[in-house]
Amino acid sequence: MKNIQLILFLLLPIFVFAQRTQKPPLHAKHWMAITGKPLGASAGAQIFNEGGNAIDAACAMLGATCTMWDVLSWGGETQALIYNPNTKKVIGINALGVAPTGATADFFLNKDMKYPPQYGPLAAVTPGTPGGLMTMLAEYGTMSLKQVLRPAMEMAEGYPMEAQTIERMERNKEHIKEWPYSKKLFLTHLGEEHESPHPGEIFVQKDLLNTLQKLVDTEAKALKSGKSRKEAIYAANDRFYKGDIAEEIARSTQEQGGLITKEDLANWKLYTEEPEMTNYKGIDVYKLTSWVQGPVMLQALNMIENMDMECMDFNTAKYMHGICQVMNMTFADRDFYYGDPYFPPAEPMKGLLSKKYAKKRYEEINWEKTNKKAMPGDPYPYEGKVNPFMNLLKAWGKEDMSYAPLNFDEDHEFPKDEDFYLGTTTIQAADEDGWIVSITPSGGWVPAVVAGNTGIGLSQRMQSFVLKAEENPYNVVEPGKRPRATLTPAMALKDGKPYLSFAVQGGDSQDQNLLQFFLNMVEFGMTVQEATEAPNINTFQLRGSFGEHKTRPGVLLINQNTPPWTRKALKEMGYKLEVLERTSGPINAIYFDWENGSMWGGSSNHGEDYGIGW
Repeated sequence: MKNIQLILFLLLPIFVFAQRTQKPPLHAKHWMAITGKPLGASAGAQIFNEGGNAIDAACAMLGATCTMWDVLSWGGETQALIYNPNTKKVIGINALGVAPTGATADFFLNKDMKYPPQYGPLAAVTPGTPGGLMTMLAEYGTMSLKQVLRPAMEMAEGYPMEAQTIERMERNKEHIKEWPYSKKLFLTHLGEEHESPHPGEIFVQKDLLNTLQKLVDTEAKALKSGKSRKEAIYAANDRFYKGDIAEEIARSTQEQGGLITKEDLANWKLYTEEPEMTNYKGIDVYKLTSWVQGPVMLQALNMIENMDMECMDFNTAKYMHGICQVMNMTFADRDFYYGDPYFPPAEPMKGLLSKKYAKKRYEEINWEKTNKKAMPGDPYPYEGKVNPFMNLLKAWGKEDMSYAPLNFDEDHEFPKDEDFYLGTTTIQAADEDGWIVSITPSGGWVPAVVAGNTGIGLSQRMQSFVLKAEENPYNVVEPGKRPRATLTPAMALKDGKPYLSFAVQGGDSQDQNLLQFFLNMVEFGMTVQEATEAPNINTFQLRGSFGEHKTRPGVLLINQNTPPWTRKALKEMGYKLEVLERTSGPINAIYFDWENGSMWGGSSNHGEDYGIGW
């Protein structure tokens, strides 16, 4: 008995430490609202307190964070998963913009570009977020557009700007000065040493307020004429995409050197989709399909099912190596096979998500060394087909991809290179009636081209296309096509009931961090808050989705708390290590505690993400 007491006494500090998190978990019975900024979460809480459901609250948070330029704006894109408690189904929302008229591979190649540009009017796809917000609200919400846009409109009248956004404006002000409407909006102290707003300064967006007012006025006019709530919201949607707002977006974009036409805006449409799903040890995990990178996580879970997790300890060298090798192979598949499913050729998603394909890929792992030349696999045999691009597959990886040099011997502090993590915020909302929303909106981040007198920042998502089929035959730019984006909300059901709703910002790192978060809860028994804060690894071996699409084989980001013996083992496997203080995301998540009839909210300690529950 004394020995048992002694053991328990010695283990007590470990148990206490294991439960300690920098942020407390959120608890709620009625509703939960989590997003990238405290003011954004407050907008969601306002709507819940006024009787709105989770869709209403999510739309209010989306509008607020767009207005705050929280690494996105109103001209960006919105990707969502919605759980409908009436049908018990998960719904996918595809509100990603498309390449405009004239945006062909030859157009950019003739300008001596390797990819569409990272910034500026030629980087813009058509806006998707307004259509995404209004469609979700019309189809699944309960409130009017006027009600859910009220927080955003109050903020457009003027809100105290935050230091994080200001730093980005100041750092990118030379880009901003290239575009007249952006310069007028963002550089409120033009000619001074510090030209952008100051922290806490009231930032006013009169043009954006006027645009949002036009939408609300159109809704009110439709309601007055006898239209239903849904019809009135769609009337506002039509004004944005087919009326005077569309005219000004097209005019001003072309004035500044872009390609978007009024016809491009009128022809854009949102898709409501059935998401992809895989079952991991009894848990159904849902992601959007190949127009984003979401299926990467499903492919990875299919591979990891073959791993003996009972013999794996959290973040040991063996565990990190196994997860990294899985991610390197699944991201290689992403880089070659993913693209817009509404354009030919058809992506081989059935084969990519086959359990047999996953087992074959898993068996390729070398447990002693990292494979710096991980290639895409061939999923076509698992669909009973022959790969139509076998010649391109065999040659893949031989072209110059601007590999960054690996000439360092010691662990390096993580470089301040934003390309890998560009854009995106996350929105999580759930209510007591069972509606759940997971959104990763993005696009139009600072430095954004502002579309004339609309106050709307245009997306920069065009850069995620490729220009040559040998790099990815499914993702070559053409007018009307969606670029394969990084944006990837997630949802999981267990025993037929909601289990988790989760998402993370961070470009190419998103499904890497979400995979580890999910395993933290399912395999290592962490609470949702512990799992959001737990240290992750990131591989840079994939082909980046931004800028020059760089890849850095063998480079692995680790947390600064990784012990020296683990670092030594990883180096012996061939990794070059980069180190960061916080490597958790930032992840936002809601866990559904059916035993107690409550919700747990998690929001990692990585950034400014914030949640409110009741």
